[in-house]
Amino acid sequence: MPPCVLVLNAGSSSIKAAVLATTGTPAGSTGEELTLLWSGHRTWSPQVDDPRQLAEAVEAALRPWLPEAVAVWRDRLELVGHRVVHGGLHFAAPTLVTAQVRQQIAAMNTLAPLHNAVALAVIDWVETWSGQWQRPVSQWACFDTAFHSSLSEAEHTYALPAQWRRLGLRRFGFHGLNHQHLAETVSALLREEGHNDERLGTVRLISAHLGAGCSLCAIAGGRSRATTMGFTPLDGLVMATRSGSVDPGLLLHLLDEHGLSVTDLSAGLHHQSGLLGLSELSGDMRALRQAAAQGHRGASLAIAVFSARLLHGIGAMAAVLRGVDVIALSGGIGENDAELAAMLHSELAWLGPFRLLQIPADEERQIARQCLNAQALSHR
Repeated sequence: MPPCVLVLNAGSSSIKAAVLATTGTPAGSTGEELTLLWSGHRTWSPQVDDPRQLAEAVEAALRPWLPEAVAVWRDRLELVGHRVVHGGLHFAAPTLVTAQVRQQIAAMNTLAPLHNAVALAVIDWVETWSGQWQRPVSQWACFDTAFHSSLSEAEHTYALPAQWRRLGLRRFGFHGLNHQHLAETVSALLREEGHNDERLGTVRLISAHLGAGCSLCAIAGGRSRATTMGFTPLDGLVMATRSGSVDPGLLLHLLDEHGLSVTDLSAGLHHQSGLLGLSELSGDMRALRQAAAQGHRGASLAIAVFSARLLHGIGAMAAVLRGVDVIALSGGIGENDAELAAMLHSELAWLGPFRLLQIPADEERQIARQCLNAQALSHR
């Protein structure tokens, strides 16, 4: 029986799980092909500020669900792969989770407060769970920042004092696993249509991950050239509850003139802004579409601001690429929102001919493939 991989993708609004098996069939440059045996997800809103409450939330979400769901494949599991959002300067490739690696990931919790701590809590839970198995199974981490390690110095450098930049303050970019998945999916589609490798190398792709978190990536030659998220996943586009880009002078004003604390700012920017803050109703685009159709002014405003910032971002990515051949939409909003796709077709006509694709996210397959390849290399 072929070995299996369990993938756990812990996000800010849901946790996804998948079991994939190797088939022994090569899949071009992406490595061995994988078959999806099972997938599932649970919605959640884990509190990251209290480690004990976070651990309890992970236990409550996973214990009644995951062991039974994957029991039939448990003895075939080769490894467990995890999505970790922030890899900082340390991690640009899939990495075996050790005590030292865990500490390094934990040190970046404040840079991705909705994600890194949750991923570590899931890793800890799996370590306890797998300790009951007959054989040990390794855990590997894949980092959303890794795909953007190809950013040029001009793209990743902030115009800050040198002593600040020496602290490692730079643009990292996120959603790299899905941006890479979209790049590979578009290349495979174009190859099936007869494009050769030389032509594929010139394709200008804007990848749009639009869900609870949102970011754009300008991709050429399969590599990240620019992206909208920065040092943390708070930058860039309007998101479900995150603000996206905000004038730093505005934040200084709130600190200096209105008595807000850093804790207040963090809570407001991460949890009370975005679509939720604009609409004062919901961070869910589906609910906002329904409310806007019934005349809810806040919902209409949220959709309008979201759309405006998205158009700004696409324009910037198009400038980096000097044109666009394909725009690929993914994530809960990108894959499913027909009104958004229609708006982009209309408002971006000035770009000239381009293809607009809606492609389901598949970070789980990307994680499984990367972890298997990394483990194979480590055994050589």
